[in-house]
Amino acid sequence: MTEILKGLLIGCGFFARNQLHAWTETEGAAIVAVCDRDAQRARRYADEFAIPAWHDTAEVLSSGAFDFVDICTTMETHEELVALAVRHRVPVIVQKPFAPDIETCRRIVTHAATAGVPVMVHENFRFQKIFRRISEILDSGEIGELTFGRLSWRNAIDVYSNQPYLLKTRRFMIMDVGIHMLDLARFLFGNAGGVSCFTQSVKPGLAGEDAATILLRHENQATSIIDVSYASHRFPNPFPQTLGEIEGRQGTIQILEDEVLVVHSRGEQRRERIEADDRGWTAAPWTQIQDSVPRTQQHFIDALRSGSDFETSAEDSLKTYALAEAAYRSAETGRVIEARTLWDTSHAA
Repeated sequence: MTEILKGLLIGCGFFARNQLHAWTETEGAAIVAVCDRDAQRARRYADEFAIPAWHDTAEVLSSGAFDFVDICTTMETHEELVALAVRHRVPVIVQKPFAPDIETCRRIVTHAATAGVPVMVHENFRFQKIFRRISEILDSGEIGELTFGRLSWRNAIDVYSNQPYLLKTRRFMIMDVGIHMLDLARFLFGNAGGVSCFTQSVKPGLAGEDAATILLRHENQATSIIDVSYASHRFPNPFPQTLGEIEGRQGTIQILEDEVLVVHSRGEQRRERIEADDRGWTAAPWTQIQDSVPRTQQHFIDALRSGSDFETSAEDSLKTYALAEAAYRSAETGRVIEARTLWDTSHAA
């Protein structure tokens, strides 16, 4: 690999602008071309970010000009695009959700692993400053062995104007935000097995769910509740904050609005406020999420250069996707679903 890793970004849609801003701050990497089926949009993004080249076909991956590819497209395109990158031995960072269903996820994981091409899922919630700080507190043992957690992401932001396809998406809230929260639960509490879930469609005319409540049983015997909603009307709107609490045998961490943590331990409490990075291209209310994108991409590049494992590798992200799949199956059947049975890639096509 060259000193500066050269990347191609595929998919110049809604979130790609955040990723392109973040790539300008990522040490050791540069996006040298963008690609979109809409040639005019690709050219606009190339001009806006002073990127040397633009393309309207992903076949440009065969050129040998790229050290990695950032796939920032919708999930139904991921299998084909990752397969194209794998065929040309180009390492991949790909947007979440990983794919439309668990079987497709298994195939992607198996094909990439067989070819030895590294694939990471762009899972940025765990790279938010507030959750990196919470992880440090948990690792310190300050609140003791974990027993319970609740992670809540409830607001009424209009996601439909920028992403109108969500109105017709049958698997909606769990795949859009719930999968972030499930990854957070794994990041903070470890892997989970048993999953129980109820879903709701509050907004009239939706094809899928816009609210879900998920109960997880973790391998360390802790339980966690994930509740997500795009139909929770509050003023001011708490978007995009994740709120909740984490309990241990010796204390509790409260996650409050405005990125405030209250840590209760040994009969005392303290407050910590997590400050934003003050980047020039971020803006409220998106700042908390936008700030996490450069960290996500820097982790990808650092691991790629060192040959170390990605935190959210394709293999690891399959375990997060299995929880989402189990949640849908639980909502459909009314039963507790064992997610561990869904991780196995031995039956992939």
